[in-house]
Amino acid sequence: MNCIIIDDEPLARSIIKEYLQHYPSIHLQAECGDGFEAAKQIQQYQPDLLFLDIQMPKITGFELLELVETNAAIIFTTAFEEYAIKAFEQNAIDYLLKPFSRERFDKAIQKVLSHNANTNTSILLETLAPTPQETNRIVVKDGTKIKIIPVTQVHYLEAADDYVKIVTKEGYYLKKKTMQYFEQTLSQQQFARIHRSYIVNLQLITKIELYEKENYAAILNTGQQLPVSKTGYTRLKTVLGI
Repeated sequence: MNCIIIDDEPLARSIIKEYLQHYPSIHLQAECGDGFEAAKQIQQYQPDLLFLDIQMPKITGFELLELVETNAAIIFTTAFEEYAIKAFEQNAIDYLLKPFSRERFDKAIQKVLSHNANTNTSILLETLAPTPQETNRIVVKDGTKIKIIPVTQVHYLEAADDYVKIVTKEGYYLKKKTMQYFEQTLSQQQFARIHRSYIVNLQLITKIELYEKENYAAILNTGQQLPVSKTGYTRLKTVLGI
């Protein structure tokens, strides 16, 4: 079994490496100090197991998993207790809360060795409370590059089959998430879902027009017109105080 350690703390990586010495069947392919480096290493090595920190500079562990295609088993390692420990224990391989003992590490490894590494973590990620970074930015893949978009630069989001189209001044980017995820993640003071297929940046709305019987459109300062459903119109009146 091949593995990669992803953690911005050298001490945390060294502890995992020390514990791994007791498992000759697990080969360490690489260790990474940030998510950008990890994305490259995962693509190159296609490991069977990831030891993944959640809070890291540049991009978080959650965001990394959204950007890479991997069937690796995941053991999350973090110093932050608030990231849905119970959800991870039920759906992921394991969740190690730093500092963790050798005994606790051994239990996690035993779960990996007896578990099918093809478990899909995408459903789990949809159910988790977002990290502070995720509420303020959206991380997307732009070709071979990773792009971080501050939510203030997002004009609107549009449903696009299994993806969501993130529209900005520069163009649009696709992200494999659901509209419901963004509706729950983005600040309700900044964004509103005005239609089953659209979430809009409230700061860009210049007016709301009735264009046919009981059908409205939100006009943005960019000139873009977005459809507004009956439910969306009611929601807009509430958030805009009209």
